[in-house]
Amino acid sequence: MQEDTLKIGEVQIERKFFVLTLKENPRGRFLRINEEVGGKRNSIIIPSTGLKDFKKLLDEMVKASDEIPAKSETTGK
Repeated sequence: MQEDTLKIGEVQIERKFFVLTLKENPRGRFLRINEEVGGKRNSIIIPSTGLKDFKKLLDEMVKASDEIPAKSETTGK
C-alpha cells in the first residue's frame, strides 16, 4: 500500500534510538514509532485519531515520573 511520509523526528535516549514518522496512506494518517536497540527493531503504529489521547496519557506518565520519587531516593541507597 502506498504510504507518504509527512514528517520525521529522531531521538536517542541512552542506548535506544527512536524514529517517529507521521505517514499517510489511503486509509488515513498514522504515527509509526520505531525503536532500535542492539540491532533489533520494534515498532508501533498509532492512528492519527488517537494521537491526542496518546499524548495526554504520555503527558500524565511524564508528570508521574517527575513527581513520584525513585525507589533509590526513598530508601536512601
